[in-house]
Amino acid sequence: MRIVFAGTPAPAVPSLQRLLESEHHEVVAVVTRPDAVAGRGRKVSRSPVGMLADEYSVPVLTPRKPSEPEFVAQLSDLAPDCCPVVAYGALLPRSVLDIPRYGWINLHFSLLPAWRGAAPVQAAINAGDEFAGAATFLLEEGLDTGPVFGVLTERIRPTDTSGDLLARLADGGAALLESTLDGIQAGAVRPVPQSSDGVSYAPKVTVEAARIRWDEPALAVDRHIRSVTPAPGAWTTIGGARVKVGKAAVADHAVAPRRIEVTKAGVFVGTATDAIVLEQVQPPGKKMMRALDWARGARLEPEAVVE
Repeated sequence: MRIVFAGTPAPAVPSLQRLLESEHHEVVAVVTRPDAVAGRGRKVSRSPVGMLADEYSVPVLTPRKPSEPEFVAQLSDLAPDCCPVVAYGALLPRSVLDIPRYGWINLHFSLLPAWRGAAPVQAAINAGDEFAGAATFLLEEGLDTGPVFGVLTERIRPTDTSGDLLARLADGGAALLESTLDGIQAGAVRPVPQSSDGVSYAPKVTVEAARIRWDEPALAVDRHIRSVTPAPGAWTTIGGARVKVGKAAVADHAVAPRRIEVTKAGVFVGTATDAIVLEQVQPPGKKMMRALDWARGARLEPEAVVE
């Protein structure tokens, strides 16, 4: 099939890579979000999907809005049979959805209808789900509401961060997406409507929402930290300074709620139940470091607390 692939961040790269190497499909163009300013140097950078397309000399389209008449005309001229999409980052209007004859096939990193929305992996970890997954479905104008072609499941491990889990789902999802397109081309698969039961939503996680709530039980705090690692990153305030928390774990150690206790064994913070041991932290203006090294240099007050 003639394919126009839409995607933007790193988790979409395995899918594009797989389709670029496919013997059954031809990627005639890639759609991605416009180049953006990023990093401390404020340099303009290409999206991960755009960079991979450049390596293969595939034309890259970067509309500011998919509804732009120029983009709609470009897509129509390309005459794609199908448009697979993975974390593109913008809503597609009906004028665009109607162009490919087989529609837009979305790879979404959840077990639909659970966790529709922008941050399904983070939501699954934060909720304490035992399993996560990925699904391919026919894109509609509704939010992740279309009928489903295929699903894969992945057990959530006790130490998984959202980055860990998403990396596995991105790899497995790439194979699922390719097999879905193969099945569509062969006329061997039909999408099944989503159930009306078990619907849940996973909005984008803001920086403010990533703040650690130490008054919750230790297991909930641990899940929260892992769910927002590496992005946007869990954080707390110590002595008026915002400190980012990297690796952490539940510890069988008694500490008063919100109190920081530094011992030879580690840096412990009290919650509503057990303590959390901080393994990596990032103070303002510095790189991520061992929590014990930070604590020795920070010279915390004996009664120091997190806020």
